[in-house]
Amino acid sequence: MGTQFLDIKDPLIAKDLISSNFYKYYACKWEEIPLEDSYGRVVFEDIYSVIDFPPFNRALKDGFAIKSEDSFSASEENPKSVKIIDSLEAGDHSDKTVELGTCVEISTGAPLPEGADAVIMVEYTQKDQDNVELYDSVTPTQDVAVSGSDVKKDTLLLKKGVVLTADKIGVLAAQGFHTVKVYKKPTCAVISTGNELTDLKDKELKPSKIYDVNSTMIKNAIVSCGAIGVNDGIVRDDYDNLKSNILNSLKNHDILICSGGTSAGVGDVLKHVLDEIGEVKLHGIAVQPGKPTIFGIVNNKIVIGLPGNPVSAIIIFYVFFAPLLMELVGLKEERLKTVKAKLTKRIHSPIGREQYQLISFNDGKAEPIFKDSGAIFSLARADGYVNVGKNVEIVDEGEIVEVRLFN
Repeated sequence: MGTQFLDIKDPLIAKDLISSNFYKYYACKWEEIPLEDSYGRVVFEDIYSVIDFPPFNRALKDGFAIKSEDSFSASEENPKSVKIIDSLEAGDHSDKTVELGTCVEISTGAPLPEGADAVIMVEYTQKDQDNVELYDSVTPTQDVAVSGSDVKKDTLLLKKGVVLTADKIGVLAAQGFHTVKVYKKPTCAVISTGNELTDLKDKELKPSKIYDVNSTMIKNAIVSCGAIGVNDGIVRDDYDNLKSNILNSLKNHDILICSGGTSAGVGDVLKHVLDEIGEVKLHGIAVQPGKPTIFGIVNNKIVIGLPGNPVSAIIIFYVFFAPLLMELVGLKEERLKTVKAKLTKRIHSPIGREQYQLISFNDGKAEPIFKDSGAIFSLARADGYVNVGKNVEIVDEGEIVEVRLFN
């Protein structure tokens, strides 16, 4: 197979190529799921109320449902007396009609009986067998939630693109929705390639081996974008084995992300496999880290080849692919938060290549983390990264930079 030099693309050209193929092969889809399982999902279409809420006039306080006229001019010195004709708890219904001189004892949440137009709080009354003394004057609808006062039928409740949180789910439950249409999540399989990799389940780390970091890391990065991440395991640097695993993964999943095997070295076979079973659209981006990134199409599905170095892999994922995955599930790219911060140390960047510099962010300050792309433990300190343009050689200490956060 021999060494092959990468066809390096400008990052803007690479982004355009990647996004145009995403839009070509994938479209936003919806599914209807139980409301109780909808936390964190994204509403696919505008949702309108189907009933008035509250659906009936209901008491806001414990007390007595009366005609407000019966309380006019009532006071402690001049109480008014009315007859109790019924009693209502929340969830009950009374067939009695309140007329002048009568009332219904009522609990918070109970429906206002026919004829009543107000509730006088129990604190301003004195019950005496079948009668009650009123010690205050109330106005019509006082301490009553009028039907439809919260929301009228056919009112817009939630807009398309809203993320369903506990409070939003409560709103839909109050309307009686038991299912909801949400953006369907694409499934993304992750394969790590390399003879040196050991599964995390292996208790003993043998000589010349390292644990597979990228499968777990990239799978959870996928989940953070709202998609479904699936770990399809480790594949050795073997042409036929890699080819077989790629084809099997694509049968069951929408997108495949491979890490490792993307460079031009003799042991890196991913490009050759993709050339045989599909088409390589991109191999090499003028960035640091992450130059040997691969992007291809197999059986009308996207295959992404991330570098094997964990820092390179996670940064390339967030820069080039996370926004597109988020769009498929209805999330907005703005959820990938950015903050402005003052740089604590000078950054030197290679001219001609866009650089992504890991940053530790604290108290409004951005501290560069100067480690190579294979230094996995630099990610323990990293909160995000700074994008340094390809024509920028130095970003000085004290400059205000924009930090793209991982969270």
